[in-house]
Amino acid sequence: MTFVPSPLLTRRGAVASPADPELAWHYGDPLREQRAASRGPVLFDGWTGGLLTVTGADRLTWLHALASQDFAGLADGDATEALWLSPQGHVEHWADACEIGGTVWLRTEPGCAAPLAEFLRSMRFRADVEIADMTADFASLTVAGAGAADLSAAFSGMTAIAASRVARVETGWAAGVLVRAYDDRVALTVSRNAFGAVAQQLIDAGATPAGTWAADALRIAARRPRFGVDNDARTIPNETPWLASAVHLHKGCYRGQETVAKVDNVGLPPRRLVLLNLDGSGDSLPVTGDLVTTKDGKTVGRVGTVAQHWENGPIALALVKRTIGPGVPLLAGDVDAMVDPDDAVVDRPRFQVDRRTFADLRRR
Repeated sequence: MTFVPSPLLTRRGAVASPADPELAWHYGDPLREQRAASRGPVLFDGWTGGLLTVTGADRLTWLHALASQDFAGLADGDATEALWLSPQGHVEHWADACEIGGTVWLRTEPGCAAPLAEFLRSMRFRADVEIADMTADFASLTVAGAGAADLSAAFSGMTAIAASRVARVETGWAAGVLVRAYDDRVALTVSRNAFGAVAQQLIDAGATPAGTWAADALRIAARRPRFGVDNDARTIPNETPWLASAVHLHKGCYRGQETVAKVDNVGLPPRRLVLLNLDGSGDSLPVTGDLVTTKDGKTVGRVGTVAQHWENGPIALALVKRTIGPGVPLLAGDVDAMVDPDDAVVDRPRFQVDRRTFADLRRR
């Protein structure tokens, strides 16, 4: 769907994002906005995100059979992430999911709600489920940084919510707002009609408005991928942190599971998501989709999100060949780059398989 600009884009000093023109890129000082997150809560705008709801008696078991996550074990108030894969195990859809009051809410990246809804409806068959696209009615706000949980609790009138939990504000002027807690942030699902008022209440309570520049820079530093930006058509969960946050490794069969299980147990992923430190001495930075190459011209990866970090300088997320480790001189586009020292190469599968055992079995 086409969005009108976010109410926050009308704030003094707001500069529209080149990539998301309905959102503020920053409010006058992008590096200060990032630094503010180390000292107190900041407010990120999710005006353009998508939202689906799934209702019906079969919703949890049906989603469980399709997705990488354990929906069958999702209790009321639980929140998680989920992927939907191709038969070959490639990531096709992502959503942040929660179950509350008999409804599963699926929050997606901008432009991704309709494709996910189309896929889910194609898989409905006789299941007692209904899929509704609620993007036109709801949007999200995220409070991150120091003190985010306390500020959100004060705003909602509830005690702080544990990570991976969600609650609905039942009373007061914020009634109906969904509050979803993470380890490092809190996301609020808000009626679009109340979006501006809720944002202003959070700002009045002490949250510093921060634009997409700050959101991207802090997300890169946390190595948290954004669906549609930091993955490509070949991405499998094992190459990304989604393996930990969006995949249940011990649930029953789902589409693409064989690839995930095989790589996790007895293999190694062909690529991995890493943080690249970029040379900031030039006038330009790489852009999403640029190739990562070695100095002799060999392609070894793809650039995802790129941003200038307030403390670390220019950084990016990239999917690179698993064997490319820190210390290897690279080019991201035409900018010198190197894998961050914290992203060391893992070169051993979870379980070591003695191939002679399999050879023995074949001979019998």
